[in-house]
Amino acid sequence: MDWIRGNTIGRGSSAAVSVAKSIWSGEVFAVKSVELCQSQLLQKEQKILSELRSPYIVSYKGNDVTKEKDKLIFNLKMEYMPDGTLTDEIRKQSGRINEQLIEYYTKQILLGLEYLHSTGLAHCDIKGHNILLGKSGAKIADFGCARWIDPAERDGGANPIGGTPMFMAPEVARGEEQGCPADIWGLGCTIIEMATGGSPWTNVTTASSLLYKIAFSGQSPEIPKFLSLQARDFLSKCLRRDPIERWTAKQLLKHPFLEESNLNSTSIQHFATSSPTSILDQDIWNSVEELETINSTILQKVGSTESLLQRVRELGSNSSELERLWNDDERWITIRSSSSE
Repeated sequence: MDWIRGNTIGRGSSAAVSVAKSIWSGEVFAVKSVELCQSQLLQKEQKILSELRSPYIVSYKGNDVTKEKDKLIFNLKMEYMPDGTLTDEIRKQSGRINEQLIEYYTKQILLGLEYLHSTGLAHCDIKGHNILLGKSGAKIADFGCARWIDPAERDGGANPIGGTPMFMAPEVARGEEQGCPADIWGLGCTIIEMATGGSPWTNVTTASSLLYKIAFSGQSPEIPKFLSLQARDFLSKCLRRDPIERWTAKQLLKHPFLEESNLNSTSIQHFATSSPTSILDQDIWNSVEELETINSTILQKVGSTESLLQRVRELGSNSSELERLWNDDERWITIRSSSSE
């Protein structure tokens, strides 16, 4: 190996993320690793990340296969983001981020989404856990759920619908489609997460009631009344239930809420703090590791409302599936500083 594996800074059921350092250059990076025989999803993510070039996307640093403890390990090397996730930052800010900082992070996430969508890629799992922070601001990470809008132009067929239930758009919860508009919905939910420190959906206690509410209630997440008029209007454009009516990333970048944003990566240091080294506590709105599990359990495309409702009822009566849906955060990824370099 031409690099040294350091401390583990994130862990899932079958994969782990470590700090790593190049023997030759001394460069510090993050490496996500899984046994080669279980690396299909990670290799898919590697292939996608290797094609992306944007200052608002976590950078690809290469991949290799190593032999460790008599096992073949597939490694995805990525840019190291020392300040943790956006969700970390929300928690450190006493559960709420001020509106000026919300503007700053929202604009950077949108610039990343505009780039992804222009390449024909939907991220499909936008949330605070998947936005990483560093000296240059916010970057989109974790492409395990990402899918090409036109899979015919790529190898293989369409990927199964997946992602984090609490951040899913209505059309995704119904198993109909998952494209760029779903990322915009996820952004809206993430803004609510930044503003309130809580879930975008309230008063739901079970997975079945959550999915029914998202898919069929006709409601959208409640927009916090304490936000400015421009911020509330911006959110209303993100959280339109009809994906056709949802604004695009390009349109949202021209919204007055973002046009006056003049924060830069230096001035945000007055608002943001450094990241802790502990692994994130799990909560009820984390994602599950296996996309196929989400797809086959709930989000399979169905021929009628009744058949989907039946699947939701089955989920609600299956305590083990319910526990997995709400409590697993195994699919990734938190990269944070384990020591001061």
